Amino acid sequence: MYTTTTTFIVYILAMLIIGIVAARMTNSLQDYVLGGRSLGRVVTALSAGASDMSGWLLMGLPGALYLYGISEAWIAIGLSIGAWCNWKFVAARLRSFTANASDALTLPDYFAARFLDKYRLTSITSAFIILIFFVVYCASGMVSAARLFEQTFSLDYSNALLIGAVSTIFYVFIGGFLAVSWTDTVQATLMIFALLLTPVIMILNCGGLDAANDYIAAKGPDMSNFLKGASFIGIISLLGWGLGYMGQPHILVRFMAAGSVRGLGDARRISITWMVLCLTGAILIGYYGISFSMANPNVAIENHEQIFIIVAQTLFNPWVAGILLSAILAAIMSTLSCQLLVASTTLTADFYRRFLRPHASQSELVWCGRFSLLFVAIIAYFIAKDPNSGVLSLVAYAWAGFGASFGPCIIISLYWRNMTLKGALAGMIVGAITVIVWEIGGFFGLYSLVPGFIISALAIIIVSKLTSKNNEKCNQFFDDLEQQFWVEVKDR
Repeated sequence: MYTTTTTFIVYILAMLIIGIVAARMTNSLQDYVLGGRSLGRVVTALSAGASDMSGWLLMGLPGALYLYGISEAWIAIGLSIGAWCNWKFVAARLRSFTANASDALTLPDYFAARFLDKYRLTSITSAFIILIFFVVYCASGMVSAARLFEQTFSLDYSNALLIGAVSTIFYVFIGGFLAVSWTDTVQATLMIFALLLTPVIMILNCGGLDAANDYIAAKGPDMSNFLKGASFIGIISLLGWGLGYMGQPHILVRFMAAGSVRGLGDARRISITWMVLCLTGAILIGYYGISFSMANPNVAIENHEQIFIIVAQTLFNPWVAGILLSAILAAIMSTLSCQLLVASTTLTADFYRRFLRPHASQSELVWCGRFSLLFVAIIAYFIAKDPNSGVLSLVAYAWAGFGASFGPCIIISLYWRNMTLKGALAGMIVGAITVIVWEIGGFFGLYSLVPGFIISALAIIIVSKLTSKNNEKCNQFFDDLEQQFWVEVKDR
């Protein structure tokens, strides 16, 4: 307990120091929100990956594999394909379009600029959607942190939740986007170390690869069957997770903050390599967690989402275990911090500055962003207070909400000149409503993101075609953005 506590304290202090250093470089709202659009390719790549792979990577995903077997790996396949497509088809265009569309700092800013929305209806609509789903997303991160501190330090859930939330909030509060991005780079390194080392030690503990596989076979032949209990709808649901990438504000903001279009190709290769290795490690931890539990029958595993925590505490030297468990905290903090920052930015840039204080100073806006962050964190904290909350279920709901609301809008707005303001509004609203209704109804057992994405895209296309009259200025603006994008591409 002493050594693990010491490791955690050292890790958290290191993150706070980074936050303090970043705070000294944060002088304007653009610094606080996008780090002055100055991220290099390595930081862009690793921070995008770390902000994506939250506590579900080391808790939710291994827990699902441990409980149901290798068939849950379809999620990882869908995510890998979706992430690659996001980097390939969205990253460079979004970086260029947002920089040249009135220097948009947020997605709501971008939508308003892209569609010449003088009443900012797209901005208000997208800001509300961000706040609704990010509160749920932030709650999932806090639940992950609570599970970690609960298992590691034998705390009750309420105290564990409070410690986990405060650990993350402080360094984001003072350092803003630079603090989040720099800490993400450290956290990404720690995560890949833990995810590659742990499966190797687990297999050795079981007596080698053949013995580990024999344990799984003894558990049940279906545990190693990729198509276990699979239906067409089930596989589509798992693969459909990949659709969500194009609409996640906390990931898209990394593209917007890149130093230039020039380095995004290298960043894509770094990020996807990191992601595939991490997902593979998480799958192996969950899958061979079955072998571990059978080889160590005296080790109690009461919550399947804590399998990685229990393995680290059981098989490793306490100092190493502390480092491995810090990797879970890293995964949680990296995503939660970015989500809190994007949500607070929405309140500051799209509500406070736009409607209440349009002439506020940069210092005032930075402090407004900080207190908005606290406001969002408090709401998420109360949602997370339910000890029965599941990490993966909360993530699935928020991921679907963003993917369906913003994914089609982002993609189509970057490629189709004839998309209209009313088409964008229809896509966002229909996507959000479809996810909410589908989650309540649970129709056909299909993941809500899939129908939400498809229906949102259809709504954009149909409404845009019906409202294309008098859209010449918007079309011309798209042509200007497109031309500038190709100039930047050629400069590479």
